[in-house]
Amino acid sequence: MKALIFDPELSIATVSEPVPTASQVLIRVSAVSLNFGEVAYHDPRSRRVPGWDAAGVVVQEAADGSGPSIGTRVVSFGWSGAWAELRAVDTAELAVVPESVDLGVAAALPVAGVTAVQAVRRLGPIAGRRVLVTGASGGVGRFAVQLAAREGARVIASASSPARAEGLRALGAAEIISGPTDLTERVYGVLDTVGGQQLAEAFYRLEDDGVVQAIGRAAKQPTLIDFERAGSASARGRIENFNVSAPFGPDLAHLLTLLERGELEVEIGWRGPWDQAAVAANALLSREVRGKAVLTLP
Repeated sequence: MKALIFDPELSIATVSEPVPTASQVLIRVSAVSLNFGEVAYHDPRSRRVPGWDAAGVVVQEAADGSGPSIGTRVVSFGWSGAWAELRAVDTAELAVVPESVDLGVAAALPVAGVTAVQAVRRLGPIAGRRVLVTGASGGVGRFAVQLAAREGARVIASASSPARAEGLRALGAAEIISGPTDLTERVYGVLDTVGGQQLAEAFYRLEDDGVVQAIGRAAKQPTLIDFERAGSASARGRIENFNVSAPFGPDLAHLLTLLERGELEVEIGWRGPWDQAAVAANALLSREVRGKAVLTLP
């Protein structure tokens, strides 16, 4: 079968077909989405087929009887194997895609959407509270703005430019700023997808007992916290190192329900054939993509 691999740039190559375990289905992939982390931090020595997010149609059912039947449209997650014509995926890591939902749109959901769901959940009750989302124009950020607003938070969206901030108010942002230093009031919660200095500046601006979910590392630089400054800025506050947790199936099903009802929007800032993967990856890394980048397979 054909698959995208780093060799050293993203290109299409011939690889062995995956062999499903008893609890896995085999899907014929129709679309995949790219995430900043899998592109920016890939291991150049690995020969595994990369890719986390893929949507397609089941062509072989799970031997243990779990999961959907042949012909079912699904979206799936795994830490590898998405960028190929065929993917073997555990039945706990997928959800059935409604007929009204485009498979390319569904492919944009797994890592970015489920990360946002779980990060918002980690903040606890946020109705009526101020929540800052950094990197709000990115894949995770745009989902986080919508989901935090649905929970009743007053969402402050941070984006690097007015062009990248376009559409964030329509998604639920009450305020738009260019960075944490522009905050005029303290915030209870922070959903940080950037890291580096932005994470530090957000931490200094927490309310007492506020919390930062440190989600992403897009800045590609270390975060240095001056705890003497932090201690004088607020009485208490904490940073949690966020990592998305499996299984993805239930959270994916929840996102698809919202999408089908028209209560969630998926911004796809780049969409094209998978032989243009290197172009899409470079656009993602250079911050030219607002939202998600989606590749479609023949």
